[in-house]
Amino acid sequence: MRIGIGYDIHRFQEGRPLVLGGLTLPGETGLGGHSDADVLLHAIIDALLGAAGLGDIGQRYPPDDPAYAGADSRRLLAEVGAAVEEAGYRPESVDATVIAERPKLGPHLPRMGQAIGEALGLDPARVNVKATTNEGIGAIGRGEGIAAIAVALLSEVER
Repeated sequence: MRIGIGYDIHRFQEGRPLVLGGLTLPGETGLGGHSDADVLLHAIIDALLGAAGLGDIGQRYPPDDPAYAGADSRRLLAEVGAAVEEAGYRPESVDATVIAERPKLGPHLPRMGQAIGEALGLDPARVNVKATTNEGIGAIGRGEGIAAIAVALLSEVER
């Protein structure tokens, strides 16, 4: 078994849709970033890559590479899932927390878990997505952006 941890943070940016956990949340201010800025999927990608010893998201998808401008993070997550399996591992579970003062995420969490499971070919029951606030402390607490942290558990695949 191997464990990886991922973290990401993006600030809000007017004029962009909010993409989080593979979902577009209508009517919400989006996040700035080179791709779709899905902070939750980026944290999960880093957790998976770390657990497999495959570097990090910035190495695999450089933020200055025009090929990834506006990229769909669900596609990137699926690609990373395939790379993890090619490296000899299988995702067993993912646990993630979104840290945001806004928007309220509770109603969206089950669908996020479903989308993540689908992208990884993982039973959604093995994906847990939670949300919390920063209790008004720091940049996240002031509502300047959203952060996410994730843990991924991989098992070695017998070849």
